[in-house]
Amino acid sequence: MTAYWIAQAVGVLAFLVGITTFINRDEKRFKLQLAAYSAIIGLHFFLMGASPAGMSAELNAIRTVISLRTRSLWVMTIFIALTLGLGLAKINHLVELLPIIGTVASTWVLFRCKGLTTRCVMWCSTACWVTHNFWLGSIGGTLIEGSFLVMNGLNIIRFWRMQKRGIDPFSVEKKVQEREELPAVADGEK
Repeated sequence: MTAYWIAQAVGVLAFLVGITTFINRDEKRFKLQLAAYSAIIGLHFFLMGASPAGMSAELNAIRTVISLRTRSLWVMTIFIALTLGLGLAKINHLVELLPIIGTVASTWVLFRCKGLTTRCVMWCSTACWVTHNFWLGSIGGTLIEGSFLVMNGLNIIRFWRMQKRGIDPFSVEKKVQEREELPAVADGEK
């Protein structure tokens, strides 16, 4: 019984770390906070005996950090293959497919998309995770993913409304990316 409550405490810790993730408009801070959350919630899932979800979450953490450095199709493909290979090998229940589907979707979006599209696909990924976490009985996991679902959904609506008014909610992010790309262009790396 003590192990169960330790696992639940780690899930609540993940909840506390992840609660403000989707408020970030800055892509780098968004991804770093998402990686920290994923690492902690992965530990929670392993402690709960949910290996496919644990592997998916830990791969999410590594993948999210790597996606800050590269948007390579090869790297994306490697993470999708790892997610499918490691996750599918340990499935005992059909519901355990949901975190794998969510991880594949979020892997694709982190390597191929930006801005509002990223938030929308992440919302769908979150719906997979919250369903799984509720089924598993993960208190912290259900709370955080449910919170992600609501917070990210509200931010999607807010960012979409900003875009309809001609305001780019991701302009700060774009300017930072342009500044980071300038030295690489000047050095002939691109």
